[in-house]
Amino acid sequence: MTPAERLRRALTDASYEIADPYGDAAEVSEEELGALMPLAYGVTAGAGARGTTSARFAVEEAAKERAPRYTPDTCRGLFEALVAGTERRNWADLGLTADALTRCTGPLPDLSEPARFLVEHALRESYADRRQLTLLALGALAGEETLSRVVQHLLRPEEPIARDELEVLHALTPAELTLFSQVDRQPIVDPPAPPAAWRAIAALPAYADLADRVLHTAADRTDAIKAGTVPYRSDKAFTSQEVTTLGRALRVALVRDEPWLPDLLDRLLPGIALAPTAARTLPSQALLYEITRAAQEWPTPELVIGLRTVRGTVRHAGVPKQLDKSLKKIEAVLAERTDVALRLPTLGFADDGVLRREAGAYTAVVTVAENVELAWEKDGRRLRGLPAAVRRDHADVLEETRELVKRATAHLATLARALEGSYSVDATHPYGWWRTRLAGHPLGRSVVGRLIWEIETAPGTWQAVLPETGDLPEAPEDAAVRLWHPLRSDPDTVRAWRDLLVEARVRQPFKQAYRETYLLTPAEEETRVYSNRFAGHLVHYHRMRALFRARGWTSGRPWHPGDDDTAERIWGAGEWCVTFRHALADWADEDALASTDQVRFTRRTDGARQVAPLAEVPPLVFSEAMRDVDLFVGVTSIAADPDWTDGGPGHAYWRRAGFAELPGTGEVRREALARILPRLKIADRCTLDGRFLVVRGELCTYKIHIWSANILMEPDDRYLCVVPARRPAEGKVFLPFEDDRLAVILSKAFLLAADTEITDPVILRQIQRGA
Repeated sequence: MTPAERLRRALTDASYEIADPYGDAAEVSEEELGALMPLAYGVTAGAGARGTTSARFAVEEAAKERAPRYTPDTCRGLFEALVAGTERRNWADLGLTADALTRCTGPLPDLSEPARFLVEHALRESYADRRQLTLLALGALAGEETLSRVVQHLLRPEEPIARDELEVLHALTPAELTLFSQVDRQPIVDPPAPPAAWRAIAALPAYADLADRVLHTAADRTDAIKAGTVPYRSDKAFTSQEVTTLGRALRVALVRDEPWLPDLLDRLLPGIALAPTAARTLPSQALLYEITRAAQEWPTPELVIGLRTVRGTVRHAGVPKQLDKSLKKIEAVLAERTDVALRLPTLGFADDGVLRREAGAYTAVVTVAENVELAWEKDGRRLRGLPAAVRRDHADVLEETRELVKRATAHLATLARALEGSYSVDATHPYGWWRTRLAGHPLGRSVVGRLIWEIETAPGTWQAVLPETGDLPEAPEDAAVRLWHPLRSDPDTVRAWRDLLVEARVRQPFKQAYRETYLLTPAEEETRVYSNRFAGHLVHYHRMRALFRARGWTSGRPWHPGDDDTAERIWGAGEWCVTFRHALADWADEDALASTDQVRFTRRTDGARQVAPLAEVPPLVFSEAMRDVDLFVGVTSIAADPDWTDGGPGHAYWRRAGFAELPGTGEVRREALARILPRLKIADRCTLDGRFLVVRGELCTYKIHIWSANILMEPDDRYLCVVPARRPAEGKVFLPFEDDRLAVILSKAFLLAADTEITDPVILRQIQRGA
């Protein structure tokens, strides 16, 4: 029997049990999965035999991860299963009807009768409000009389914004209302709606006009609250349904990239985040969070900056933390919207990246270089600090310039993240636009100038340039420009760029010349669809989850030792998804350990996700995804925790991994050390030996592992525990990229090279025992 036949039998025969229902469900086609869904829905939880229940869960789980296709017959079959199931469940999963309507492979059958029944049942049993848009679509299928009943049920006179949307929806065709059933999602619970659905909705003129209208109505209301003409009540500026309507309107405006939206957000965001009184509450915390959810799907630079500004001014104690989590996800998605991600305002800066503001006899000078700096001058002379007269007499100018520094810094951070994220889509730009709007932009030039770019000077001929250290070549205005990546270069070229960065002391906004690259290994060719390259590590679980968020990955939360979870991130403009499995290994007090497992890739094809062989993943996507996983393991592994030697779970792993062969991050770190060490005053005491930096002290010779930063003492490799300072080697050594572990290694090298000057008794006792 085929996998589909086995699942069909298990769903209809209580005596039949499948050995691996989840494996079978992963192998069926989208059409077969659609045909199985009516049968799976007919199985009541807990009522069937074990095999039947397992098959049901396997089919439903597969349907969540993929996109079942429904023939007209199976579409009607699903509707009939929903009708039949209402007697047992006393409710119907209306979300399934949306899937069936939008994924039907042929003309929709006559669904008026089951649609009418489902609408009447939802209205009668009071669960209609859970899926309002789907209910409207079903009402349209059932006929005008039923649709009018739905509209009357949902109409709320006291909610003008929601009422406006309902009137527009009522006037749409059944096919147009079906589009809205695809975006009928519950916040937090359901995954985001398909991008194609939002684009189709945004193309409807009536709804685009509505979005403009209701968002301006919302801004007018918050202006009235601020002015005191509308009474202020905490989180009551909008009803829950109005918040939902405004969330949909905002998504449409973001998809259309409406020119009026930035100015409107400048009014709306402060209006919902700051009470008109000194209260620490918000006019609408609910709308603020709905805006962050919309931004995670359709971010723009202006919206990111607006949220960052609100984050710095909101008075509610818990909101900044939530905004920080959201902003990390938003910026990861923004990086892949290359059409909007690289927009930058000038903010009043001159072409040289300097802005001046007069404050009486003094001048505020804001300069954009590697960082954004504010200084004060008088009569053309730079002052050491802030003049008291400015603080006393020109508080408005002081506040304005400080806010300007924050906004410019936020723009630079957003630009750097967007550029780094564009690797996953291999973005290119027209040379003329890039030269004027990025490389020549008052703000952008500070980031763009310190990165290596490739310009297609002739078809198939790419010339690499570092704008900060050289002139730009002659090329057609429409020539392609892209970020240089070491994966596309030969080793000699990569080494030359790394030498240049150190010689010229250019610190890049993110690791580029020293970027780790990952190629398919023979072991991965053997396993074919998964990689075990980073499996078998023990990591600090909470630290790893924080890194997931920082790098734009999503994950659940296993609660008990043995529970497993999957972190994932979308790459390549939505075409690719990488998953990283891990399991909770141990939980002690506040600390939790996780064990790492496989990395897999899936590809979106015709709206469905299919497991992809590693050999078919684009090299740049594969390398960037594996680099993230290496980062997760390298930063959070207990092998890099100097306090772990006291024993406990994982000590054998700690010893093995803490001094193992170098992974990709360690190899790049070793190359950086090879260039940095000759420039140090302790150069004559340091040598590189394989995976170790060997430091010769007066009391002993030490071996610092280049990946973990753990230390062994010669001659018997006795372990030396040195807990690094919080900000090691800051300002002592030029580093061409940010790497906390590299800074720790150098800090330990300086300490141990002068071991006779060590005063810490704990470190001294260990050295004396080792010697």
